[in-house]
Amino acid sequence: MKRTRHSAEQIVSKLREADAMLAAGRSIAQIVQALGVSEPTYARWRSQYGGMKADEARRLKELELENARLKRLVADQAIDISILKEATDHCGKASSPVGWSR
Repeated sequence: MKRTRHSAEQIVSKLREADAMLAAGRSIAQIVQALGVSEPTYARWRSQYGGMKADEARRLKELELENARLKRLVADQAIDISILKEATDHCGKASSPVGWSR
């Protein structure tokens, strides 16, 4: 089965369709078959996007992407700080000139 990615707007619209089908008395198995998704996918969508509107879902995705970008930025800065600390610790220690022994 081909795997497809759905946008937040598509997920919200499919959940609205599912709500209409539930109100009409259809079973979950019939609903997921009509939507073209598996039951675990439907359950995950319901937990993540249940009750949201399309613009709210879009904003959630934007915030998740921004959060991931910021986490990468903080991780990169932490690595840079660690490298600089190691360099200053190494350079700050007294060392004898080459060829001299104490």
